[in-house]
Amino acid sequence: MSSIIDQEKRTDQLEAARQEREHEREKLKLSRFDSVTSLFLALILFLGAFVFMMFVVWLLSGEPKPIALAPIIENPPGRGENPEGFERDFEPPGAEEVEDLMEPTLADTIEAVTDAVSSVAASLTTADTNATASTQGTGQGDSRPPGPMGEGDDIIGRWERWELTFNAKGKKDYAKQLDFYNIELAAFGGGGPNVIEMANNLSGSPTKRVNTQPKTEERLYFSWKLSNPLLQFDRQLLTEAGIRIDGRNVIRFVPKDLENRLANMEKEYAEGKGKKFPHSIAKTVFESTANGSGYTFSIVSQRYRNGY
Repeated sequence: MSSIIDQEKRTDQLEAARQEREHEREKLKLSRFDSVTSLFLALILFLGAFVFMMFVVWLLSGEPKPIALAPIIENPPGRGENPEGFERDFEPPGAEEVEDLMEPTLADTIEAVTDAVSSVAASLTTADTNATASTQGTGQGDSRPPGPMGEGDDIIGRWERWELTFNAKGKKDYAKQLDFYNIELAAFGGGGPNVIEMANNLSGSPTKRVNTQPKTEERLYFSWKLSNPLLQFDRQLLTEAGIRIDGRNVIRFVPKDLENRLANMEKEYAEGKGKKFPHSIAKTVFESTANGSGYTFSIVSQRYRNGY
């Protein structure tokens, strides 16, 4: 009888322990509230990490810094102030100069003695020779192009081989391109003071400035060879800046950094064609076109010299 009672007690204890475990399990079971809370917490953590990553990307991106290009130095030949021509051979002397160089013969010596007492004979001596009766030499000037004096390398200077064109819809668009590249319009000559009058801020209110010492200007400049709408825009923009243009040379000054970028572009293009830079190049035509919020130059054609 006691064994039955003991067995029932153990059974009751086991049942109580089981119920207690079930109760504990119920406490640990994931509720709907816990599920929703976990979902929102994970979403908040994900959004926080995403925003932080975007912030880091924004800090690291910024405005791309231009890559510094090594300057390309060229040494083209130039004739300075010498006259233009096709030859630089030795110029034969004229008749009067030959007289000073010729060794006198015995007859000439006797005649010179006679000349001492005969002024009539003396007046005939300069014409009585075997030299060519001409005082005009046969030299044909200097074949080097305009530029600094010196022989230099066998290349065509940038001012002769480059052509800059602009794909513009009108004067406003053209002025924006000039401002984007920091190109200044200028006028000089025309019989006035020896100064260069320049204009910038062309797409807004053109501003005038004056260089009273033109020899200090070292920037590369270009002018239009033929009349075209862009030349008329240049004249209009200079007039708006209060610069007189009648009878004057109208030019565009190219900043050094742009000149160097164009030179590197030209070098890469020529070498891509298997040509020697810059010796092979006769003509390079650059064109400015819109590129996103700005503009960019590209090479539209390039011609090469014969024999290179």
